[in-house]
Amino acid sequence: MHNPYWRTRYENTPFVTYGLLAVTVVVFILETIAGGSTDNYVLLQFGARYNPLIYAGEWWRFITPIFLHIGLMHLAVNAVSLYFLGEIAEKIFGHWRFLLIYLISGIAGNVASFTFNPEVLAAGASTAIFGLMGAFLLLGDTYRHNALVTQLSRQFMTMALLNLVFNLFSSGVDIFGHIGGLVGGVLIAGALGAPKLGPMPRARQVIAAVVLVVALIALIHLGMLQGAQ
Repeated sequence: MHNPYWRTRYENTPFVTYGLLAVTVVVFILETIAGGSTDNYVLLQFGARYNPLIYAGEWWRFITPIFLHIGLMHLAVNAVSLYFLGEIAEKIFGHWRFLLIYLISGIAGNVASFTFNPEVLAAGASTAIFGLMGAFLLLGDTYRHNALVTQLSRQFMTMALLNLVFNLFSSGVDIFGHIGGLVGGVLIAGALGAPKLGPMPRARQVIAAVVLVVALIALIHLGMLQGAQ
C-alpha cells in the first residue's frame, strides 16, 4: 500500500459497492433456488422485515431486508441505482464510511417501516439507496463552496423528491421506509463526515450522531408498544 499506484487504485476502486452488489445478486439467486423471490415463505426464511417476528426477538430483520428483493425488476432497479450512486458515494466518503452509510441508512429505513407500516412484509435495498441520496443532501449543505458536490446534491435531491412523489401514487411501495432511509442517510453522513472534502464541525457531527441514535431507539420503542397492543 506504500506504492502510490496501488494506494490510488485502492482509494479509487469502489470495491465495497461491487461487494454489496455481488452479495445482493447471490442472495437473489438463492431466493430463486429456494422457491422464488416473490414467495412470502421464502422471503420470511431469508429475513424479510415482518413485525410479528421482530416482536418475537428477531432483531436481525432490520438488517437482512437490505439484501433481499421481490422479483427481478425490483432487483434490477435497485442494483442499477446502487451501482451508479455507490461508485460516486464510495469515492467521496471512502470505503468504510460508505459501507456504514449504506447499512445504517438501510436499518433506519427498516425501523421507520417497522413503526409506521407494521402490516407489510418488506424487503429491498431502496431504504439504503435513499440513504445515499440523503448523504449527498448533507454534503451539498456542508460543502457549499464545492461546485461539483453542490451540483451532485441538487441532482440527488431532485431524484429523491421525484421518487417520493412517485411513491405516493404507487401501491405496494414502502414510502415510510424510503423516508426513513433518506433521513438516516443525512444523519449518519453528518456523524461520519467526509474528510476527503474537508473538515466538518465536530459539534455538528456529535449532534447528528445523537439525533440518529435517539430517533432509532424512539421509533423501535414506539413500534414495540404498537405490537404489544
